[in-house]
Amino acid sequence: MMRASKPWQGLKANFYGNNFLVLITVVLFIAIYVAGVFIYRDKNFGSLNSFFDMLNSNPGLIIIAAGMTMVLISGGIDISVGSQVAMYCMMFAYFMENRQANAYAMILIVLVTGVVFGLVQGALVAYLNIQPFIVTLAGMFFARGMTAMISPQTIDITNADFMALALRRIQVPFGGYVNAAGVYQTPFVYLSVVLALVGLLAVYAVMTWTRFGRNVYAVGGGEQSARLMGVDTKRTKLAVYTFNGFLTAFGGFLFCLFSTGGAVEKAQGFEMQAIASAVIGGALLTGGVGNVIGSFFGVLVQTTIVKFINFNGTLANGWSNIVLAVIMSFFIILQSVFAYVRRRRE
Repeated sequence: MMRASKPWQGLKANFYGNNFLVLITVVLFIAIYVAGVFIYRDKNFGSLNSFFDMLNSNPGLIIIAAGMTMVLISGGIDISVGSQVAMYCMMFAYFMENRQANAYAMILIVLVTGVVFGLVQGALVAYLNIQPFIVTLAGMFFARGMTAMISPQTIDITNADFMALALRRIQVPFGGYVNAAGVYQTPFVYLSVVLALVGLLAVYAVMTWTRFGRNVYAVGGGEQSARLMGVDTKRTKLAVYTFNGFLTAFGGFLFCLFSTGGAVEKAQGFEMQAIASAVIGGALLTGGVGNVIGSFFGVLVQTTIVKFINFNGTLANGWSNIVLAVIMSFFIILQSVFAYVRRRRE
């Protein structure tokens, strides 16, 4: 009897842990993607090129959604990330084009700026006990305002070193297809995608196998309980927002490699895409539960929906937002059920 019960106990442990919500996200992505493959098989929806296109257009979102997941796990939120991305892109564009700054020096400057930005927000949240929404709302206005202060004009990036990074392709020697013009299309991903995936795995490792990661989950699950376990909750919150500031700057750099320009209106609504990816990926808005791998699949779900709508050709772009809203509502309801079951179990 004991042997027979172990698989069931393992299944229950996964249900009550982070894996269950992530599993649902993965299944949802596969279902939507397979539907697209069958419906648009004559348009190469299921080709490796098509899949890589989804990654090539979202390297920044992959990293920023991972950072947002970490913040949500801690019980906080950061709605300033979209404005920060716009500010970092404008920094790259203005200083490299108008001040002939070195591209690699600018990467370092942007990353340091992100750390400082996150450190300030984290200090306000952790040590002054200001609500994260209010702090990051102020950060959102500040970053967007600074973007306009740097330059109100759109600036295209032409810096040779930066563009070399932006256009660097890593080709895959299989999975291509011959298009209607008879030209073989070789699948490839940009360097920015590889950097995003490496960053994603690094964040996953930090959140899964380090004491810091365990502390973040503990703080999100209940500050009072975390303090009783000896966790320095203030220092943990400060570290979360500082680390997220670095990830936002890194994501801003990757976003800029894709967009190759700076503008005041860049990345509008980006914070909502990051939150949506985290929620669809299984992060609870109440904190304590989440997984950065889930946020990656949350990004894929969003991107697949947009691709599905675009391949149709007859549906308005607004349908992607409607479908996304329905999916988010489903996951929020699922989270409520999940939280209720956890409370009953405890």
